[in-house]
Amino acid sequence: MPVFIKRFQKACLGFIIACLFASCSVQKKAGGDHRADTVLQQVMIESSSQYKLLMKIRPENKLPRTFEKNKLLTTGSDGWVSGFYPGTLFYLYQFSHDSILLKEGLSVLNLLKKEQFNKGTHDLGFMMYCSFGNAAKVLQSSAYDTILINSAKSLSSRFNPAVGCIRSWNSDSSHFLVIIDNMMNLELLMYAFRQTNDSSFYKIAVTHANTSLKNHFRGDHSSYHVIDYNPNNGVVQKKHTHQGAADESAWARGQAWGLYGYTMMYRETGDNKYLQQAIYIANFILNHPNLPKDKIPYWDFNAPGIPAAYRDVSAAAIISSALLELSEYVSLRDKKKYRNDAITILQNLSRPPYKTIGDEAGGFLLQHSVGHLPNKSEIDVPLSYADYYYVEAILRYLGKLEIKMNP
Repeated sequence: MPVFIKRFQKACLGFIIACLFASCSVQKKAGGDHRADTVLQQVMIESSSQYKLLMKIRPENKLPRTFEKNKLLTTGSDGWVSGFYPGTLFYLYQFSHDSILLKEGLSVLNLLKKEQFNKGTHDLGFMMYCSFGNAAKVLQSSAYDTILINSAKSLSSRFNPAVGCIRSWNSDSSHFLVIIDNMMNLELLMYAFRQTNDSSFYKIAVTHANTSLKNHFRGDHSSYHVIDYNPNNGVVQKKHTHQGAADESAWARGQAWGLYGYTMMYRETGDNKYLQQAIYIANFILNHPNLPKDKIPYWDFNAPGIPAAYRDVSAAAIISSALLELSEYVSLRDKKKYRNDAITILQNLSRPPYKTIGDEAGGFLLQHSVGHLPNKSEIDVPLSYADYYYVEAILRYLGKLEIKMNP
């Protein structure tokens, strides 16, 4: 398709979406309750079509990761992002009941199945729960429980009782590295606990969350990215960053992982200290002076060059999904604020410059995410996990994904 036609289509879609959101705002002010439902439902319909385009260019035995320079970049089953593509397909199927999406999702699960025994990574929650876990939820099936429980056992093997955490990256014997991202993988352990009633899964998840609560956060409730522990006695040796702008900066996606992770742990345990931590993180993010007006954060809240710094759409998508869940657990005043801020993020993600059209990004839904800027990797591109949490957030907003306390 000629470039000028794509640009014209994009401009037209942007105008239409802007008009629809403006209409929603008018109705809301007039006492209506439209809440952007029409726009976001249409986005979901278009997203299903886009992922069918992505399906067509996916190489056999590989999974989509990003799209750069008009080329799809992929990962193998052992990549930390491998679970997001099938997870998104199951979410889109939840909305559309399109059997083509379901067939593709089930096919991809066959690629991931062997990773249930992978003890070399802390990312089994992302890899296996976002894929097999979504299949179990969406299809309301227990057929995947054995795989998920085995995955939880593999993840548990990385737990060090002296440290009180699950090891993140592998390192030499004098270092035990834990990243804030690891909070997200605890959901797999909590699922295994509910299915087996094996308290070891629960204890590991809670101990990790408590240790991270103690050591990962600063006085302003922002999070370090990496904590380096002494593996023999759990003493903190260093607090630093790997993907953020500086050791003392607030890497945006790290803050999003923390918000989502502690909200999830409150849902799974009912422990109020996790709810309070989630509230602290949410308020740090939403009240930060460097948060742009459209609430799509810069890749780091302390990034050099603001306001010319890159945005990170993946962080925004995670934050919107987490805020929608958090809004269900808080006071009416905070509920309104968190929900409105989540909706603002979704509205802005659903139009240019963030929302893609058709195959302009290979079928990915969102652009302008940042993977690892210090490493000069995946800068200002689509990312599979940005799509995943964006679709999850929309489903949560539309009431298509049940949010409820598990205890």
